[in-house]
Amino acid sequence: MTRRDDPFRVMFVCTGNICRSPMADVVFRWFVDQAGLSDRIVSASAGTGDWHVGEPADGRTLAALERRGYDGGRHRARRFTLADFDRSDLVVALDRSHERVLSNWARTTADTDKLGLLMTYDPHAGGDLDVPDPYYGDAGMFDEVLAMIENASRALFRQLEPAIRTTS
Repeated sequence: MTRRDDPFRVMFVCTGNICRSPMADVVFRWFVDQAGLSDRIVSASAGTGDWHVGEPADGRTLAALERRGYDGGRHRARRFTLADFDRSDLVVALDRSHERVLSNWARTTADTDKLGLLMTYDPHAGGDLDVPDPYYGDAGMFDEVLAMIENASRALFRQLEPAIRTTS
């Protein structure tokens, strides 16, 4: 539980932390920065696997972000650890497989209560609960995934913003 003066911490999680979760982190942080709340909300990302630890985001991720005016150049992949449950107020999975893994890793009900699924925040997502993995796709697939992430991240930010502003 964070103290009143601590920032609200959001962690986005995908498989390797080089495509979807870095996109979500960069986009969500853009919304936070635009609202002037970067001192009240912080975000990060991680993967359930350790294949890419220390690497930058996939080049196609960076290109898709750049085409939409975002900068993902500072990202370095890391693996989600149990300590991330302690450091996070909200842990957002990019698809249901990540949500299941995180749920299995949760040590307590408090850990489980922090879990969310990104697409559930987007009221226009319909039944699409999973952000598809663009890793084996082309640039168009990365752009489509980024658009999904933008919509859901905007919706997540809009849900959090009023509560964050009242604690400022």
